[in-house]
Amino acid sequence: MQKRARKREQDKQQGKKPPIVEITGENGEDVAPPPPELVEPDHELSAEEAEQARKDYLLTRFWISARGFWARNGDRLAWAYSIGLGMLIVLTVGFQYGINVWNRAIFDAIEKRDAASVFHLSAVFFPLAIGSIVLGVAQVFARMGIQRRWRAWLTASVLTRWLKNGRYYQLNLVGGDHKNPEYRIAEDLRVATDSPVDFLAGVTSALLSAATFIVVLWTIGGALTVTLGSSVITIPGFLVIAAVLYAGIASGSILVIGRRFVQVSEDKNQAEADFRYTLTRVRENGESIALLGGEGEERGGIDRNFTSVLRQWARLAGQHMRTTLVSQGSSLVAPVVPLLLCAPKFLDGSMTLGQVMQAASAFTIVQSAFGWLVDNYPRLADWNACARRIASLMMSLDGLERAEQGDGLGRIKRGETSNDAMLELNDLSVTLDDGTAVVGETEVVVAPGERLLVAGESGTGKSTLVRAIAGLWPWGGGSVNFHPDRRLFMLPQRPYVPSGSLRRAVAYPGAEDDWTVEEIGEALHKVGLDHLKEKIEEDGPWDQTLSGGEKQRLAFARLLLHNPDIVVLDEATSALDEKSQDEMMKMVTDELPKATIVSVAHRVELEAFHSRKIVLERRKGGAKLVSDIDLIPRKGKRKLLGRFLRQRKPVAKKAA
Repeated sequence: MQKRARKREQDKQQGKKPPIVEITGENGEDVAPPPPELVEPDHELSAEEAEQARKDYLLTRFWISARGFWARNGDRLAWAYSIGLGMLIVLTVGFQYGINVWNRAIFDAIEKRDAASVFHLSAVFFPLAIGSIVLGVAQVFARMGIQRRWRAWLTASVLTRWLKNGRYYQLNLVGGDHKNPEYRIAEDLRVATDSPVDFLAGVTSALLSAATFIVVLWTIGGALTVTLGSSVITIPGFLVIAAVLYAGIASGSILVIGRRFVQVSEDKNQAEADFRYTLTRVRENGESIALLGGEGEERGGIDRNFTSVLRQWARLAGQHMRTTLVSQGSSLVAPVVPLLLCAPKFLDGSMTLGQVMQAASAFTIVQSAFGWLVDNYPRLADWNACARRIASLMMSLDGLERAEQGDGLGRIKRGETSNDAMLELNDLSVTLDDGTAVVGETEVVVAPGERLLVAGESGTGKSTLVRAIAGLWPWGGGSVNFHPDRRLFMLPQRPYVPSGSLRRAVAYPGAEDDWTVEEIGEALHKVGLDHLKEKIEEDGPWDQTLSGGEKQRLAFARLLLHNPDIVVLDEATSALDEKSQDEMMKMVTDELPKATIVSVAHRVELEAFHSRKIVLERRKGGAKLVSDIDLIPRKGKRKLLGRFLRQRKPVAKKAA
């Protein structure tokens, strides 16, 4: 990993673009995200039919990504594990057949009271049993190895696409079936990769067992002759026919009884995810809830979500009860049926006791093989629901990826300035993901060291414009250009405080060991957090214990450590009083005199710390840039490129 990091750093120094994929699989190799699949619904379909078509496509979308595990860019040991598992299954069935033959021989020896044969067969049993146990353990190792590596590979792939270009944030801004993505990645993806391996191993074992022991049943059972009145009916391979009919009845019953299992499982998983999300929200916003005394209201919301969970579990329990009725009854009756079928032939002397016991064992194995669906239908339904949920997230990421590639809605371009300007907004417009305009065409040039204040009434799109500048908001038109080789750092209104030590929280998003304890302590001193200097190495719930003002001061400490070229402040002092705000802004001006600052704020007092102010005003078709004011007089005429201002004429004042 260190070698890969050094290579990336060398590429960066040589001017090479970093690789798209930054997340690696378990084997240390880059995991390439799968290409997006665009499936347009038939325009003649109704809304309900189109939604059903989308749901039907979800499993296909899941496999488009999941099968990459065995592709050229997949896991290097995927095929080795898969082939090994297949060989172990074949050997296991072979040992199973050996035990079945031993079963016949031991009962024949007991029937004949042949002590020597019984003793010999007893000695033979132990190697068969040990071999079967070893193969079973090896099969578990191979099966769970595939599951572990497949989950690691696919999780890395989904995480790569989710974290790339701020898509984890953009998902909150667009519509679609992708609620609780963290639960889908952590839990649904686990089930979606575990179950198929179990299913494939089970189906392969069932088919081989059925093929092997059908031959045994046909050979041992032979034909059954039944006399009905004056007619004599001969049924060839009667044990095979009985096993197939028995399994067909059981499987058909489970299909009819459990036909709604998939939908019930999907509803249950969604209810569980919603309940967990509600609890997480309470924990994350515990301080605000406690200060407002909102425990009662939160308890009501939690109870409603938990009631939904219990309701879905009750529906699922009903499905399990009906399927258990079939599976439990089948497991009780299956061992008795072959004995009853073989009894006439044993009584007339045409079958030995060993043959009867071998046939009974083979019948049970064949019935279990054919009845594999009976035992696994609930898990199959649960896998179906989980695979669809992770596929829904994949499709939402597909939509964002297609938008990045210029498919459909307009996309804000990002590039480099052609002169000494630190930032250029060229014909920039910002829209929602459905095309609704938020900010109209805007053209602004920000010079090096300039401190620009973005002002306007609430709802005019100031924060959205800043997010577009920072690259978090992709929809719109025009371009945002930065001076090459300049670093941008953004301070949001609610700073993120990661878990772990205070040192890590201050250094974020850098590594905590990128700065010494003394350097971090000095940064805390400059932002007025001296009382925390003794706790730099302490781990704690800092996100919960720090006040809103302390978090914003901590964000300014980060700013000092990272020393960026361009700083974007989005209401970054809103939790501070006026005096503290002035101290922070003066500190930034003194410590980072060459930094270019773009900030959004409502307080008029902040104008004293900026050299220029632009004002947005809500208009039809999106907010417009209506004024560009020099707060500090400069030589020369500022170049404001907004079309509205170029065409705007002064309005005469009304007579008093």
